[in-house]
Amino acid sequence: MLMAVVACMLSLTASAQFEQGKVYVGGSLTGLNLSYNGMNHMDLGIMAQGGYMVMDNILVMGMAQYQHYGSDTKADEYMIGAGGRYYIVQNGLFLGLNAKLIHAFRNYNDLRPGMEIGYAYYLNRHVTVEPAIYYDQSLKKHSDYSTVGLRVGVGIYLFNDK
Repeated sequence: MLMAVVACMLSLTASAQFEQGKVYVGGSLTGLNLSYNGMNHMDLGIMAQGGYMVMDNILVMGMAQYQHYGSDTKADEYMIGAGGRYYIVQNGLFLGLNAKLIHAFRNYNDLRPGMEIGYAYYLNRHVTVEPAIYYDQSLKKHSDYSTVGLRVGVGIYLFNDK
């Protein structure tokens, strides 16, 4: 009986978590040797994201990222991009699609469409921890620059209390 009451209360509070009109601000660490591609030994990056819930369960966002590589053969990368997320269920599971423009100082530019699957775990009413598995497809050279990795982020969902 107690479990049923707790489940009911959680479902009532979860129903408003991904509603239209919320503003999203997030940051994440990427890599930490948890990503792999054909060119690099170490991969450490930081990403900032910002977005807006245009509809219930649909987030549109922009992003910027800096990647540092431990390899002498590859320069650090800078990225800007845009994407979106669809929150599948109200418990925080999401699917994301994005496109990123990558620039490195060694005369390298690439467009990388990507996808991710993750989970937004609420620590309180506004703050989430967001682990995600991602795949970025390189349009320049698939075997060397397409990347599979793990990202751990923190998100803040802001909204007007009515």
